[in-house]
Amino acid sequence: MQHAVGAPLPPPHQPGQEPATVWSPAAHHPGQPGAHPGPAPHVPSAPGFAGPAVPPGPPHTEVPPHHTPVPPAPDTTGQVGRPPGAPDSVPGTPPAAPAPDPSCATLAVLLIGPAGAGKTSVAKYWADHRRVPTAHISLDDVREWVRSGFADPQSGWNDHSEAQYRLARRTCGFAARNFLANGISCILDDAVFPDRPVVGLGGWKRHVGPGLLPVVLLPGLEIVLERNAERMGNRRLTDEEVARIHGRMAGWYGSGLPIIDNSQLDVAGTARALDEVLARSIASPPQW
Repeated sequence: MQHAVGAPLPPPHQPGQEPATVWSPAAHHPGQPGAHPGPAPHVPSAPGFAGPAVPPGPPHTEVPPHHTPVPPAPDTTGQVGRPPGAPDSVPGTPPAAPAPDPSCATLAVLLIGPAGAGKTSVAKYWADHRRVPTAHISLDDVREWVRSGFADPQSGWNDHSEAQYRLARRTCGFAARNFLANGISCILDDAVFPDRPVVGLGGWKRHVGPGLLPVVLLPGLEIVLERNAERMGNRRLTDEEVARIHGRMAGWYGSGLPIIDNSQLDVAGTARALDEVLARSIASPPQW
């Protein structure tokens, strides 16, 4: 049998006798840190052999090497005490995030509404009073960039006027993307119809991007007729056309888009309502 180098050899074994001492690994290395040689257990003596006497005493429990008992901490639950009067909360639940402030975010807003809803006035006011750079992009303004050959819808809606509307929408969309890429918010206004998806929200979403936030501005018909009567030039429509457009806009009520009825609101009040709607849209974007 082989033994570790430097370890003392056990006493010679006598025939017919049991070994008097049981060897432990700790006894092989008395200089090893943390080793605690324990008392030799009592072994019955064989006839003719007197084993070493083991003095009686309390049982000795050997402490494993390299393990020092550590007293438990006074509080091992990991809970932090609440001050008196603190509100109850579910452990592990993060605190509720503050409501987003739309006046400080970089946004792309599409303000939808019939002629006479006040889209242009509200969009200008909203852009003027924001705390971050904001541009107002008016579809009618861009459409009127065409001077010779302008297709006026009042003269009749045809393929020519439709093509100019599409061109104006694409131009507004590209301008909005450029503003956003340079950290400037924008608000666009257009009379988008819910029953014309080809030139409706789908087109605006493709031109501007998926982060576009649409909001419908839809006052009562009487208010729309009054405001349309104050319009000038080719932006003023007949009462019949205004009523027809207003009736088609009613389809937005089942769309899930946010709608503001600004019949009893002035421009400043409508802009504040727009901020409230946008705060909710930022927190939970509408599906469209």
